[in-house]
Amino acid sequence: MVRKTPSTESQIDEGVARELREAYDFDRRDPLFGLSREQLSGPRLERRSVLRLLAAAGTLGAWHLLPGPLGAVAPAKAQSGGTLRCGWSGVGEIVTLDPAQINQVLQFQIASNVLSGLTHINAQLVAEGDLAESWEVSEDGLEWTFKLREGVTFHNGDPFTADDVLFTYARSKDPQQSIHSRTLSNVQALDKLDDHRVRFTLAQPQASFLVKTLERSSGRAMTIVSRGALESMGTSDYGLRPVGTGPFRVVRHQLGQSVFLERFEDYYDPERPKLDAVEILPILDAEPLAAALEAGDIQLIGGNPVAGELVDRFVENPDLVVDETPLPGFQSVWINPWHEAMKVTDFDKPLEELMQEPGFKVRMALAKALDRETYIAQAHFGRGTPAFGSVNPAMGYYFDGELAEQSSQTYDVEAAQALLAEAGYPGGEGFPKLRLLTTPVNRRESLVVANILGRNLGIEVEVQTKDFPVLIEDFDRMDWDLVRLGSGGDYDPDDALQDWMSTASKFNGRLRDTAVHPFGFFSEARVDELSEQQSATADLEQRREMVLEANRITSDKVASAFLYHPSDVLVHARSVTFPAESRIPGLVDLDRVTLS
Repeated sequence: MVRKTPSTESQIDEGVARELREAYDFDRRDPLFGLSREQLSGPRLERRSVLRLLAAAGTLGAWHLLPGPLGAVAPAKAQSGGTLRCGWSGVGEIVTLDPAQINQVLQFQIASNVLSGLTHINAQLVAEGDLAESWEVSEDGLEWTFKLREGVTFHNGDPFTADDVLFTYARSKDPQQSIHSRTLSNVQALDKLDDHRVRFTLAQPQASFLVKTLERSSGRAMTIVSRGALESMGTSDYGLRPVGTGPFRVVRHQLGQSVFLERFEDYYDPERPKLDAVEILPILDAEPLAAALEAGDIQLIGGNPVAGELVDRFVENPDLVVDETPLPGFQSVWINPWHEAMKVTDFDKPLEELMQEPGFKVRMALAKALDRETYIAQAHFGRGTPAFGSVNPAMGYYFDGELAEQSSQTYDVEAAQALLAEAGYPGGEGFPKLRLLTTPVNRRESLVVANILGRNLGIEVEVQTKDFPVLIEDFDRMDWDLVRLGSGGDYDPDDALQDWMSTASKFNGRLRDTAVHPFGFFSEARVDELSEQQSATADLEQRREMVLEANRITSDKVASAFLYHPSDVLVHARSVTFPAESRIPGLVDLDRVTLS
């Protein structure tokens, strides 16, 4: 730790300023978003190159410029072995670990310890080589050639080769097999050059290719799966006990019971993992979770965000460590546009025209009646940031700090009441009771939402809880009035726009009856256009303008009533050493964790 004196503070300030100038000293007209082929090639980048990549991606934050080597941490204590017992918060069962079907952060938190990708993000959200030993990029940014690690084996003993990359690509490209197929829409071809070299050909340069498409956790489309295991096990069993090349292998998993992982002795890095085993126990309710941690029955919490009422209690416990950081994600109250009282059949109209429609007035009234500050204070004990769009603060350069003041959703209870009256429901009179679907773990904070809407608009909102698998199926089928749901692990604007706000988004009424519901919860042609364009735009400033415009349209046209951006709270016993190198927001990577 640096002891700050006036002279050292001055030196640090000068050093930060110099690094900041160097980070942004690139030609933004360059087709590779300002980075040379050498700077983009992997598998690991030096501090100066990382800062430039962060700047080019728009995710460079002030905390990256603190003194000390970027990403360098004190090595974990030398102890190895032992079994780490974890409680996965807010879930009764781990439904699947098959990356093609994963639709929850709590699932890919586990899968990230079992399966590998060509790349994996580090604590600075920069992609590093995983199964890719190195890579090179063509001058035009369209061809990415990857050298794969040799000698890597799957948990079942099968060797890992280029054929497994091609198999994963073909499976994930098929929308009948993978819900993440759109992630690969910019990939025109994948060719095997030899057993340990592959080449991706892109339709357009893609700033997010390493992080969004190839990353083992958040990407999911190119998380490498085992051909042999899928053929012998079938997709259902594979979803419970996936076979990968990661640091841990699944040895036991039954629905509703714990997932038991063991160290994979043949992992390509002989120094990892440190632990012998990890047991992950789903724990649905907050109080049993807290009791298990305080009693020592579990030593670490993963899964859904820790209930706000528990965090201060954990902070005061000297036997526990509480580590808070911004969570890359957003949470919303989704409003069904096919509900008779909130109907909007065409979002492509100008906002001024939409504001003349009774159904849209109701949507806007609900969004403007949400007192987000009160909600965060009451539901999450002050932890979180009010949300007005899907682009979250962790995305740095792409986050719109002015949207809170300028969005049509900005809190204004008088305007909300006037809109509801104009829609034909003065003081809420005659307005139908709405069902707000939520999961059991989110019941308390959903009651806060219902109370705020009831108090401010005079309407009745009934909170109904359903286990997540049932709730998400209802959501996908558009069988709901309101839903409390959101996203996590969103590291790039593609996650915010393509995954949620586009007409063809994987969560946008995926299982709906298209004859009854032509689109899901939102559809806007300009947002679709901007979403596609920004993903393949190399110029930083142009991409940012597209992201900001799309984010503002979804806010002003009430794609959802955006609620808040959560904090990522990692809680574990002091006997657990969780190194900073593994502290990736939204993930719980355990391969470097040790027990004292």
